[in-house]
Amino acid sequence: MKRVRAAVFASGSGSNFQAIIDQTDLPCEIAILVCDNPTAPVIQKAERAGIDTFIFDPGNYQSKEEYETQLVQILNQHNIQWIFLAGYMRLVDSTLLNAYEGKIINIHPSLLPDFPGIDAIGQALREGVSVTGVTVHYIDEGIDTGPIIAQKSLKISKKESLEELTKRIQAIEHQLYPEVIKQLIK
Repeated sequence: MKRVRAAVFASGSGSNFQAIIDQTDLPCEIAILVCDNPTAPVIQKAERAGIDTFIFDPGNYQSKEEYETQLVQILNQHNIQWIFLAGYMRLVDSTLLNAYEGKIINIHPSLLPDFPGIDAIGQALREGVSVTGVTVHYIDEGIDTGPIIAQKSLKISKKESLEELTKRIQAIEHQLYPEVIKQLIK
């Protein structure tokens, strides 16, 4: 039986990308990294791991539909069946959603529906909540509004800094995301 092939979409440092590709027992092959930031450190991580990359600048396209159409073509060329968003800082639109319906998941550093969008960890600290966490969810056209697959919570200590909380959140992300991938792809 052919192995399931997946793509990871990322825009930044790639810590979740690295956590995924470090898994030796994933039920899928990470066949390509898609990155919308030509200077993102995640690109070097993919290159070191021998994973194909597709790097694009959305500013070079007339519309989101235009670049998503190209993304679908690239993903089809790589026989991609699943997409894992890992710090991909763009909303996915209908072109990609329709091509991969029910096959795109995202990880978010809060207990959704609380604190969607950017700076979720900072939002939690500013709000003074005592508990936050990580959510893995299917994506839709909204901002972190798709159906939730899994969540894991953690308590925020009173004197915790943004950097300290971020490290603890990332430790959960790096464990939870691969676990969810293993559950979804059998």
